[in-house]
Amino acid sequence: MTGDVGRLFAEYHDPLVRMLWRRTGDRDRAEDIAQETFARAVAAPPRNPRPWLFAVALNLVREDARKALRQGRRLQLLKNELEAAAPPPDEAVERGDRAARVRAALEQLNERDREALLLKAEGFNYDEIAETLGLAKGAIGTTLARARRRLVEAYHDMEGQTKHAAR
Repeated sequence: MTGDVGRLFAEYHDPLVRMLWRRTGDRDRAEDIAQETFARAVAAPPRNPRPWLFAVALNLVREDARKALRQGRRLQLLKNELEAAAPPPDEAVERGDRAARVRAALEQLNERDREALLLKAEGFNYDEIAETLGLAKGAIGTTLARARRRLVEAYHDMEGQTKHAAR
């Protein structure tokens, strides 16, 4: 069993943390949730690991968000990833602003749409997204198309607000 979890960890840790980081906006929290997800895999080994791991991780994120709301805390904004070669300051600021608008636009989506987009960004196919989110496979294409459209609309709204505020 230990070898199985080691194999699962080697294969799925990085994509799981990346998706969780995008979802939570906090790299440390993403690592903690991934660790808890793998601990649960040790306790109850999954038959179909990829959808199971991501579904458990997303459930832990939702549980964490509910706790944070009850305690009156707000989730932290996503921190910019440090890059090996630092871009010029104006480019870094612009990139950070764009990333913040994308994160804010993602937060405007409903939970299912946001999670479907994040799973698709991690390379999940329609079957895996359906299994992870508990949806019918036939609903995934529509869900993704609607989510993309809403994300673009929300992003453009924020971009317009930013330009308007700069005047």
